[in-house]
Amino acid sequence: MAEELCLANARLVLQDRVMTGAVHIAGGRIAALREGDAVPAGAIDCDGDLLMPGLVELHTDNLERHMQPRPGVRLPHAGAILAHDGELASTGITTVFDALRVGSFRESETGYGMYARKVATEILSLRAAGHLRVRHLIHLRAEVCSETLVEELAAFGPDDRIGLVSLMDHTPGQRQFRDLSKLKVFYTGKHGYSDAGFAELVRHRQSLGERVRELHEATIPAEAARLGATLASHDDTSAEQVRKSRDMGITLAEFPTTAEAAEACRAAGIRIIMGAPNLIRGGSHSGNVAAADLAERGLLDLVSSDYVPSLLMASAFRLAEIWGDLPRAVGAVTRAPADAVGLTDRGRIETSCLADLVRVRTAGQTPVIRAVWRGGERIG
Repeated sequence: MAEELCLANARLVLQDRVMTGAVHIAGGRIAALREGDAVPAGAIDCDGDLLMPGLVELHTDNLERHMQPRPGVRLPHAGAILAHDGELASTGITTVFDALRVGSFRESETGYGMYARKVATEILSLRAAGHLRVRHLIHLRAEVCSETLVEELAAFGPDDRIGLVSLMDHTPGQRQFRDLSKLKVFYTGKHGYSDAGFAELVRHRQSLGERVRELHEATIPAEAARLGATLASHDDTSAEQVRKSRDMGITLAEFPTTAEAAEACRAAGIRIIMGAPNLIRGGSHSGNVAAADLAERGLLDLVSSDYVPSLLMASAFRLAEIWGDLPRAVGAVTRAPADAVGLTDRGRIETSCLADLVRVRTAGQTPVIRAVWRGGERIG
């Protein structure tokens, strides 16, 4: 944590405007803002670059990609966590909620075994030892269609930095896996299932989903409350599912798959998060609603990098094109995600907030990150 630092002659991306000025940092927090292009003695001259809050990432599968870079290839967790952490720092992400699945199958050929408690412990240990560059919290992705959800959730406590719990239901024929043909491509291509094997898998998972759904849908909100975590839904497809989410106390919808679901979220006061890959590619790879379409209709509140950390910054500039409003667009990857999980000390350039900052300039339409600070200390 830097004791004192001044970043001067920058275009500060504030909540409602872009202002040329300087940020004065003391004790890891923003101490003062000064307007103008003056560069005080000892200050870092940002040469007119944009200076924005550090990005806040709520939903990323990136850690799992480092732990298992290819099917069947599993690497030591500590090294994977450190590589994941370094990659995030290089992309301007200063707060991350590491997504870990809870809810497994006791006997599985597809890698759906229990792992979340062990990995969370390793993340917390590395954090306590001061080895991590960015601020790590835990996002538990609670799988309804599973055998071990209740016992896995019970293994976590209020001291485990669980900031977000999302309710997922990957039962074949539900939500993301509503289209069985796409699910079949996944299991036959990635896991080598035969047609008969896939049909048996579907039968077994659908039967399991019916047996456990009521219990698990009651358990997940109760456990989120016990852990002090924000409760989210995942892949809502219909207005009926959104009404059910609202009744459970869900306040954040991850990746609604249809415009109908997004409109229902807006009517219910549920924040809408979409994936950066969808936004940058111009559409969903799985045929779901396009994030850009939702943005144009005012049905997008915040963005997650999902599985490509570098696209979170790129998504802010894409939203700026759509909305014609850079501060609003930057807010969708900084202030809005922080607010969605109750973190009011970051995601904005304001006095007393954490000095988590990113210096950016553009090469054409591409953002180029020039420096990243966490608490006034440079990490990228």
